[in-house]
Amino acid sequence: MKRFRISPPAAALILAVTLFLLSGLLPNGFGSDLGIAKAQATNIVRLAVFLGVIAAGQTLVIISGSEGIDLSAGSVVTLTAILAYVLIKGNDNMVLPAIGVVLLVGAVIGLLNGIGVTFLKISPFVMTLGMAGVVKGLIIILNHGNVSGKVAPIMTTIIARPVVFGIPGAILIWVVFGLFMWFLLERTPFGRNLFAIGVNRVTSTLSGIRVPWLNIATYSLAGALAGFGGFLLVGNTGVVFISLGDPYLFPSIAAVAVGGTLLSGGKGSYWGTMSGAIVLTLITSLLTTMQMPESVRRMVLGGTLLLLISIYGRQRALRQ
Repeated sequence: MKRFRISPPAAALILAVTLFLLSGLLPNGFGSDLGIAKAQATNIVRLAVFLGVIAAGQTLVIISGSEGIDLSAGSVVTLTAILAYVLIKGNDNMVLPAIGVVLLVGAVIGLLNGIGVTFLKISPFVMTLGMAGVVKGLIIILNHGNVSGKVAPIMTTIIARPVVFGIPGAILIWVVFGLFMWFLLERTPFGRNLFAIGVNRVTSTLSGIRVPWLNIATYSLAGALAGFGGFLLVGNTGVVFISLGDPYLFPSIAAVAVGGTLLSGGKGSYWGTMSGAIVLTLITSLLTTMQMPESVRRMVLGGTLLLLISIYGRQRALRQ
Protein backbone atom coordinates (compact mmCIF):
# COMPACT_ATOMS: atom_id res chain seq x y z
CA MET A 1 0.00 0.00 0.00
CA LYS A 2 1.44 3.33 -1.06
CA ARG A 3 1.95 5.74 1.82
CA PHE A 4 0.53 9.23 1.40
CA ARG A 5 3.14 11.95 1.74
CA ILE A 6 2.73 15.69 1.68
CA SER A 7 5.47 17.85 0.23
CA PRO A 8 7.30 20.23 2.62
CA PRO A 9 6.15 23.39 0.75
CA ALA A 10 2.54 22.24 0.98
CA ALA A 11 3.02 21.37 4.65
CA ALA A 12 4.41 24.85 5.30
CA LEU A 13 1.45 26.48 3.56
CA ILE A 14 -1.04 24.35 5.49
CA LEU A 15 0.70 25.35 8.71
CA ALA A 16 0.51 29.02 7.70
CA VAL A 17 -3.22 28.83 6.95
CA THR A 18 -3.86 26.98 10.22
CA LEU A 19 -1.93 29.54 12.25
CA PHE A 20 -3.73 32.38 10.48
CA LEU A 21 -7.13 30.92 11.26
CA LEU A 22 -6.12 30.33 14.88
CA SER A 23 -4.95 33.92 15.16
CA GLY A 24 -8.54 34.99 14.54
CA LEU A 25 -9.47 33.42 17.87
CA LEU A 26 -7.15 35.76 19.81
CA PRO A 27 -8.60 38.81 21.62
CA ASN A 28 -6.95 41.13 19.08
CA GLY A 29 -7.61 38.84 16.13
CA PHE A 30 -9.90 39.46 13.17
CA GLY A 31 -12.69 37.24 14.52
CA SER A 32 -15.41 36.73 11.91
CA ASP A 33 -14.76 39.99 10.03
CA LEU A 34 -13.67 38.91 6.55
CA GLY A 35 -12.56 42.42 5.62
CA ILE A 36 -10.11 42.59 8.52
CA ALA A 37 -8.98 39.03 7.83
CA LYS A 38 -8.21 39.90 4.20
CA ALA A 39 -6.29 43.02 5.22
CA GLN A 40 -4.26 41.10 7.80
CA ALA A 41 -3.49 38.28 5.38
CA THR A 42 -2.37 40.78 2.74
CA ASN A 43 -0.15 42.59 5.23
CA ILE A 44 1.47 39.33 6.41
CA VAL A 45 2.29 38.29 2.84
CA ARG A 46 3.62 41.79 2.13
CA LEU A 47 5.94 41.58 5.13
CA ALA A 48 7.05 38.10 4.03
CA VAL A 49 8.16 39.47 0.67
CA PHE A 50 11.40 40.96 1.99
CA LEU A 51 12.37 37.84 3.91
CA GLY A 52 11.47 35.70 0.90
CA VAL A 53 13.64 37.69 -1.51
CA ILE A 54 16.60 37.74 0.89
CA ALA A 55 16.19 33.98 1.41
CA ALA A 56 16.40 33.34 -2.35
CA GLY A 57 20.19 33.50 -2.32
CA GLN A 58 20.30 31.19 0.69
CA THR A 59 18.18 28.73 -1.27
CA LEU A 60 20.73 28.61 -4.07
CA VAL A 61 23.84 28.15 -1.92
CA ILE A 62 22.15 25.53 0.28
CA ILE A 63 20.96 23.54 -2.75
CA SER A 64 24.55 23.61 -4.04
CA GLY A 65 25.56 21.39 -1.11
CA SER A 66 29.01 21.07 0.44
CA GLU A 67 27.73 22.83 3.60
CA GLY A 68 26.82 25.89 1.53
CA ILE A 69 25.50 28.87 3.47
CA ASP A 70 25.73 32.66 3.26
CA LEU A 71 26.16 34.38 6.62
CA SER A 72 27.05 37.68 4.91
CA ALA A 73 23.51 38.15 3.56
CA GLY A 74 22.37 40.42 6.41
CA SER A 75 25.35 42.75 6.01
CA VAL A 76 24.94 42.82 2.23
CA VAL A 77 21.29 43.80 2.67
CA THR A 78 22.31 46.69 4.93
CA LEU A 79 25.10 47.90 2.64
CA THR A 80 23.00 47.81 -0.53
CA ALA A 81 20.06 49.48 1.22
CA ILE A 82 22.34 52.32 2.30
CA LEU A 83 23.82 52.61 -1.20
CA ALA A 84 20.35 52.81 -2.75
CA TYR A 85 19.27 55.37 -0.16
CA VAL A 86 22.30 57.58 -0.82
CA LEU A 87 22.32 57.26 -4.61
CA ILE A 88 18.61 57.85 -5.20
CA LYS A 89 18.18 60.91 -2.92
CA GLY A 90 14.47 61.07 -3.66
CA ASN A 91 14.99 61.15 -7.44
CA ASP A 92 12.78 58.77 -9.44
CA ASN A 93 15.24 58.85 -12.35
CA MET A 94 17.95 57.32 -10.17
CA VAL A 95 15.97 54.20 -9.24
CA LEU A 96 17.11 52.02 -12.14
CA PRO A 97 20.80 53.03 -11.86
CA ALA A 98 20.59 52.33 -8.12
CA ILE A 99 19.20 48.85 -8.79
CA GLY A 100 22.14 48.19 -11.10
CA VAL A 101 24.62 49.35 -8.47
CA VAL A 102 23.16 47.28 -5.62
CA LEU A 103 23.04 44.16 -7.80
CA LEU A 104 26.65 44.70 -8.86
CA VAL A 105 27.89 45.34 -5.32
CA GLY A 106 26.05 42.30 -3.99
CA ALA A 107 27.41 40.16 -6.84
CA VAL A 108 31.00 41.29 -6.16
CA ILE A 109 30.71 40.40 -2.47
CA GLY A 110 29.21 37.04 -3.44
CA LEU A 111 32.04 36.56 -5.95
CA LEU A 112 34.61 37.02 -3.19
CA ASN A 113 32.71 34.52 -1.05
CA GLY A 114 32.71 32.04 -3.92
CA ILE A 115 36.41 32.45 -4.61
CA GLY A 116 37.26 31.96 -0.95
CA VAL A 117 35.08 28.85 -0.67
CA THR A 118 36.07 27.32 -4.01
CA PHE A 119 39.75 28.10 -4.55
CA LEU A 120 41.01 28.91 -1.06
CA LYS A 121 39.05 25.97 0.38
CA ILE A 122 37.69 28.07 3.27
CA SER A 123 34.59 26.67 4.95
CA PRO A 124 31.44 28.48 3.71
CA PHE A 125 30.49 29.17 7.31
CA VAL A 126 33.86 30.78 8.10
CA MET A 127 34.21 32.59 4.76
CA THR A 128 30.79 34.21 4.74
CA LEU A 129 30.93 35.01 8.45
CA GLY A 130 34.26 36.76 7.94
CA MET A 131 32.88 38.61 4.92
CA ALA A 132 29.94 39.76 7.04
CA GLY A 133 32.39 41.38 9.42
CA VAL A 134 34.29 43.03 6.57
CA VAL A 135 31.11 44.44 5.05
CA LYS A 136 29.88 45.65 8.43
CA GLY A 137 33.17 47.43 9.01
CA LEU A 138 32.95 48.96 5.53
CA ILE A 139 29.49 50.30 6.31
CA ILE A 140 30.75 52.01 9.47
CA ILE A 141 33.89 53.43 7.82
CA LEU A 142 32.22 54.82 4.72
CA ASN A 143 29.20 56.33 6.45
CA HIS A 144 30.40 56.82 10.03
CA GLY A 145 27.07 55.38 11.14
CA ASN A 146 25.27 58.36 9.58
CA VAL A 147 23.96 58.69 6.02
CA SER A 148 21.95 61.28 4.14
CA GLY A 149 19.57 60.41 1.38
CA LYS A 150 15.96 59.63 0.57
CA VAL A 151 13.94 56.96 -1.20
CA ALA A 152 12.19 57.95 -4.41
CA PRO A 153 8.41 58.51 -4.33
CA ILE A 154 7.95 55.84 -7.01
CA MET A 155 9.57 53.26 -4.71
CA THR A 156 7.10 53.97 -1.93
CA THR A 157 4.21 53.91 -4.40
CA ILE A 158 5.14 50.61 -6.01
CA ILE A 159 6.58 48.68 -3.06
CA ALA A 160 4.66 49.82 0.01
CA ARG A 161 1.22 50.76 -1.32
CA PRO A 162 -1.64 48.88 -3.06
CA VAL A 163 -1.23 48.86 -6.83
CA VAL A 164 -3.83 46.51 -8.37
CA PHE A 165 -7.09 45.39 -6.71
CA GLY A 166 -5.76 46.45 -3.33
CA ILE A 167 -2.68 44.22 -3.68
CA PRO A 168 0.58 45.91 -2.65
CA GLY A 169 3.21 46.20 -5.34
CA ALA A 170 5.68 44.26 -3.20
CA ILE A 171 3.51 41.13 -3.49
CA LEU A 172 3.25 41.47 -7.27
CA ILE A 173 7.03 41.89 -7.46
CA TRP A 174 7.43 38.74 -5.35
CA VAL A 175 5.17 36.75 -7.66
CA VAL A 176 7.25 37.75 -10.69
CA PHE A 177 10.43 37.11 -8.70
CA GLY A 178 9.13 33.66 -7.72
CA LEU A 179 8.48 32.80 -11.37
CA PHE A 180 12.01 33.92 -12.21
CA MET A 181 13.47 31.69 -9.47
CA TRP A 182 11.32 28.75 -10.60
CA PHE A 183 12.50 29.17 -14.19
CA LEU A 184 16.12 29.49 -13.07
CA LEU A 185 16.05 26.34 -10.95
CA GLU A 186 13.77 24.13 -13.04
CA ARG A 187 14.18 25.19 -16.66
CA THR A 188 17.83 26.20 -17.12
CA PRO A 189 21.13 24.28 -17.30
CA PHE A 190 22.32 26.33 -14.31
CA GLY A 191 19.48 25.00 -12.16
CA ARG A 192 19.88 21.40 -13.27
CA ASN A 193 23.62 21.52 -12.68
CA LEU A 194 23.10 23.18 -9.30
CA PHE A 195 20.96 20.28 -8.09
CA ALA A 196 23.51 17.85 -9.53
CA ILE A 197 26.48 19.27 -7.61
CA GLY A 198 24.34 19.36 -4.50
CA VAL A 199 23.83 15.60 -4.77
CA ASN A 200 27.41 14.62 -5.60
CA ARG A 201 30.21 16.91 -6.78
CA VAL A 202 32.54 14.13 -7.84
CA THR A 203 29.94 12.58 -10.13
CA SER A 204 29.04 16.03 -11.45
CA THR A 205 32.68 16.70 -12.32
CA LEU A 206 32.94 13.38 -14.14
CA SER A 207 29.75 14.31 -16.02
CA GLY A 208 31.43 17.42 -17.40
CA ILE A 209 29.99 20.04 -15.07
CA ARG A 210 32.49 22.78 -14.24
CA VAL A 211 31.83 22.61 -10.52
CA PRO A 212 34.23 25.36 -9.31
CA TRP A 213 32.85 27.99 -11.67
CA LEU A 214 29.26 26.97 -10.99
CA ASN A 215 29.91 27.30 -7.26
CA ILE A 216 31.37 30.79 -7.73
CA ALA A 217 28.41 31.79 -9.93
CA THR A 218 26.03 30.55 -7.25
CA TYR A 219 27.57 32.68 -4.50
CA SER A 220 27.73 35.68 -6.84
CA LEU A 221 24.06 35.34 -7.70
CA ALA A 222 23.22 34.88 -4.01
CA GLY A 223 24.98 38.17 -3.23
CA ALA A 224 23.13 39.95 -6.02
CA LEU A 225 19.78 38.65 -4.74
CA ALA A 226 20.62 39.84 -1.22
CA GLY A 227 21.37 43.24 -2.76
CA PHE A 228 17.98 43.26 -4.45
CA GLY A 229 16.42 42.40 -1.10
CA GLY A 230 18.17 45.42 0.42
CA PHE A 231 16.75 47.64 -2.31
CA LEU A 232 13.20 46.42 -1.70
CA LEU A 233 13.60 46.72 2.06
CA VAL A 234 14.69 50.35 2.00
CA GLY A 235 11.87 51.08 -0.44
CA ASN A 236 9.44 49.75 2.14
CA THR A 237 10.93 51.29 5.30
CA GLY A 238 12.08 54.59 3.81
CA VAL A 239 14.94 54.73 6.33
CA VAL A 240 18.31 53.01 6.81
CA PHE A 241 20.55 52.18 9.76
CA ILE A 242 23.68 50.07 10.21
CA SER A 243 21.84 46.95 11.38
CA LEU A 244 18.90 47.07 8.96
CA GLY A 245 19.52 43.64 7.46
CA ASP A 246 20.73 41.79 10.56
CA PRO A 247 17.26 40.60 11.71
CA TYR A 248 16.82 38.81 8.37
CA LEU A 249 19.93 36.59 8.55
CA PHE A 250 18.69 33.71 10.73
CA PRO A 251 15.11 33.83 9.36
CA SER A 252 16.46 33.68 5.78
CA ILE A 253 18.17 30.37 6.58
CA ALA A 254 15.18 29.14 8.58
CA ALA A 255 12.77 29.93 5.71
CA VAL A 256 14.80 27.71 3.39
CA ALA A 257 14.77 24.85 5.90
CA VAL A 258 11.09 25.23 6.77
CA GLY A 259 10.28 25.24 3.06
CA GLY A 260 11.72 21.75 2.63
CA THR A 261 15.12 22.36 1.05
CA LEU A 262 17.62 19.74 2.21
CA LEU A 263 20.34 21.36 4.29
CA SER A 264 22.72 18.82 2.79
CA GLY A 265 21.95 20.14 -0.70
CA GLY A 266 20.66 18.62 -3.89
CA LYS A 267 16.93 18.98 -3.25
CA GLY A 268 14.62 21.92 -2.71
CA SER A 269 12.60 24.65 -4.37
CA TYR A 270 12.03 28.36 -4.14
CA TRP A 271 8.28 27.80 -3.78
CA GLY A 272 9.13 26.06 -0.52
CA THR A 273 11.23 29.02 0.57
CA MET A 274 8.33 31.36 -0.16
CA SER A 275 6.06 29.18 1.98
CA GLY A 276 8.66 29.13 4.74
CA ALA A 277 8.95 32.92 4.67
CA ILE A 278 5.18 33.25 5.07
CA VAL A 279 5.14 30.77 7.96
CA LEU A 280 7.92 32.56 9.85
CA THR A 281 6.39 35.99 9.24
CA LEU A 282 3.01 34.75 10.42
CA ILE A 283 4.47 33.23 13.59
CA THR A 284 6.30 36.47 14.35
CA SER A 285 3.11 38.47 13.76
CA LEU A 286 1.13 36.08 15.94
CA LEU A 287 3.62 36.34 18.81
CA THR A 288 3.66 40.13 18.49
CA THR A 289 -0.14 40.19 18.71
CA MET A 290 0.12 38.10 21.86
CA GLN A 291 2.64 40.67 23.19
CA MET A 292 5.30 38.03 23.76
CA PRO A 293 8.79 39.27 24.68
CA GLU A 294 11.65 38.98 22.19
CA SER A 295 13.19 36.07 24.09
CA VAL A 296 10.00 34.02 23.77
CA ARG A 297 9.71 34.84 20.06
CA ARG A 298 13.22 33.54 19.41
CA MET A 299 12.54 30.37 21.38
CA VAL A 300 9.31 29.69 19.48
CA LEU A 301 10.92 30.32 16.08
CA GLY A 302 13.84 28.08 16.93
CA GLY A 303 11.55 25.35 18.25
CA THR A 304 9.36 25.55 15.15
CA LEU A 305 12.41 25.17 12.92
CA LEU A 306 13.63 22.11 14.82
CA LEU A 307 10.16 20.55 14.80
CA LEU A 308 9.65 20.96 11.07
CA ILE A 309 13.14 19.68 10.26
CA SER A 310 12.47 16.57 12.33
CA ILE A 311 9.11 16.04 10.58
CA TYR A 312 10.66 16.38 7.13
CA GLY A 313 13.35 13.90 8.14
CA ARG A 314 16.24 15.89 6.75
CA GLN A 315 18.75 14.34 9.10
CA ARG A 316 18.04 10.90 7.65
CA ALA A 317 18.52 12.30 4.16
CA LEU A 318 22.05 13.59 4.69
CA ARG A 319 24.34 12.52 1.88
CA GLN A 320 27.92 12.93 0.90
